[in-house]
Amino acid sequence: MERSTLQAINAARAARRAAVVVTDLSDGTSQVFPEGAKFPPEWDSVIVQALRSGRAGITAVEERSLFINVHLPPPRIVAIGAVHISQALAGLAAVAGFDMVIIDPRTAFATTERFGNVELLAEWPEDILSSRPLDRYTALAALTHDPKIDDYPIRAALEAGCFYVGALGSRKTHATRVERLTQAGVPAEAIGRIKAPIGLDIGAASPAEIAVAVLAEIIEALRRRDPAARAGGAR
Repeated sequence: MERSTLQAINAARAARRAAVVVTDLSDGTSQVFPEGAKFPPEWDSVIVQALRSGRAGITAVEERSLFINVHLPPPRIVAIGAVHISQALAGLAAVAGFDMVIIDPRTAFATTERFGNVELLAEWPEDILSSRPLDRYTALAALTHDPKIDDYPIRAALEAGCFYVGALGSRKTHATRVERLTQAGVPAEAIGRIKAPIGLDIGAASPAEIAVAVLAEIIEALRRRDPAARAGGAR
């Protein structure tokens, strides 16, 4: 691998951005395309598919044999709320290959006794996210039912372009949430990205079942996301 190629990959990794390396197998030359960069239009479908799947492979484009290798940041889940759903979701997330962090300023809930080795931050989301910002490879699950805790990270997730933003609550609760976000200046298009009620509609009832529904919805969003999408919203 050429030094310049490795440097470009490392730069993308440090910034938690994806990078696609396209190698022409006829002569061995490679080009690196960070996610969001322009690339030949005839390569559009293969690069987009690589960014969605995270899988490398050989493909033929206009009689050229290309090896497409993709480097994706590790996907992560940020759960707002040290609740029963978060407990179940933490175990499932690890099995599915997601890093996870739980943020909840309520110290009565955010205890190591309840969450074991999961990264648990007993602080306000606005304090944590200022130094550990969200990004396009983060899924945000707001689970406290408390707008004083949930609203800020939801707005931050929309602005950062997180691939998934979900919020616990009934349709009535979400309607009230939409009013608050609208008054805060969040565009309607951004608000429309929020998955609420959170999780796929599988008839989930228990916290563990809701966690399964949430993780399934997160995986669906990750694999079907639009790599060309841009961040948007307002804080």
